[in-house]
Amino acid sequence: METQLRYQVQMYTDGACSGNPGPGGWGTILRCRGREQELCGGAAETTNNRMELTAVIRGLKALKKPCRVEIYTDSKYVVDGITKGWARSWQANGWRKKDKKPALNPELWEELLELLELHEVHFHWIKGHAGHPENERCDAMAVRESQKFR
Repeated sequence: METQLRYQVQMYTDGACSGNPGPGGWGTILRCRGREQELCGGAAETTNNRMELTAVIRGLKALKKPCRVEIYTDSKYVVDGITKGWARSWQANGWRKKDKKPALNPELWEELLELLELHEVHFHWIKGHAGHPENERCDAMAVRESQKFR
């Protein structure tokens, strides 16, 4: 796979939800080879974690070839779910957590795990609402999208 990864991509993501559940939105910024693309969307009845996952999934789905991707997100849920191996463990246990309770959002985790097989991905947690320019832009997109469903 190493020789196929010609493109290096920086991805910034955020999700938002008014009420939890409630109307939500997500925003993603993709940067590659001096170009930038913004993606966003939302849902009428969702949760913040679903929007955080969706932002990453939609960003990865937008990539047309295998890439080396650096993902920057303020979602500990997403970062820990992947980097600490939780999602793979839930998947191996039939989407059950260690306490035998069902893992939330299994269809989104399943989709994300499949997408991670196509790319070399590294996750980076950044503090939300702390002045990080791209995170602030993604948050503004997510909030704007969520307001369409009020």
